[in-house]
Amino acid sequence: MSSKFDSYQKRRLQSSYISVVISIALVLFMVGILGLVLLKSTLVANRVKEKVAISLFLKDEVTKKQINTFKTSLQEEEFTKRIIYTSKTQAAKKYSKEIGEDFLQFLGKNPLKNGIDIYLKANFVTPEKIQELETRFLKNAFVADVSYDKPLITLLTKNIKRISFWLLVVSSFFGLMAIILINSSIRLSVYSKRFNIKTMQMVGATKSFIRRPFIWRSIKLGMIGAFLALIGLAFVIYYVDKYAPSLALIKDYVTLSYLVGGVVLSAFIITWFSTFLATQRFLNLQTDELYY
Repeated sequence: MSSKFDSYQKRRLQSSYISVVISIALVLFMVGILGLVLLKSTLVANRVKEKVAISLFLKDEVTKKQINTFKTSLQEEEFTKRIIYTSKTQAAKKYSKEIGEDFLQFLGKNPLKNGIDIYLKANFVTPEKIQELETRFLKNAFVADVSYDKPLITLLTKNIKRISFWLLVVSSFFGLMAIILINSSIRLSVYSKRFNIKTMQMVGATKSFIRRPFIWRSIKLGMIGAFLALIGLAFVIYYVDKYAPSLALIKDYVTLSYLVGGVVLSAFIITWFSTFLATQRFLNLQTDELYY
């Protein structure tokens, strides 16, 4: 009879552990998906920003040597992602192709100017910083005029801030739900051992000694859950990269390292903290309170 009861208790305990692992894995999988969206949305936003250019139109008296020196100095600036130089001859050919006729035949001369398009780094694409750059370039002796799409930059900055805010809110909400769900699963697991906890306490075991095996077991279960969550995320990343190769998920090692580190660290912190609170609660209960 005793062996059957022990076998039943063992199966029940294993079932409890499996449910904890599955709960942790599912929650961390959802958190990982949200983390991936949050990380990639920042990268996508930066790519969009880096397509914004500020155009400098140079004075006619500026020589080729001066232009080359000016281009070199611009390339070395901290705000520069890349630059594209377009001569007035190239600009005229491009414009003639766009309108479908050679406008130089009517004008007799080329009214266009040599230009340099500066594609900025993402953190410099804000209305305030571009305004500062415009003011700086207009004071330059080589620059005749500065042009950029001010309404587009204002709208882009506003929308990116709004999207980032709501992504952060949603991620925070699901992160809180993850903590609550994992905490509930671990509390149920510890609840089944509440009498063991109190018995050890009654024979003189310290609280830290009693907590230690529960914490280590929960951390192990959390790591297993994290591993399963990462396997699920790997399949998602593979298929997203297959059908949306422009995101370059598999080759984005920085994002992937942040994702893996975030999932593992979340599993460790949440399981440790939840187990600590759960065991502490039962350690502080009186013996007669364990039955409620």
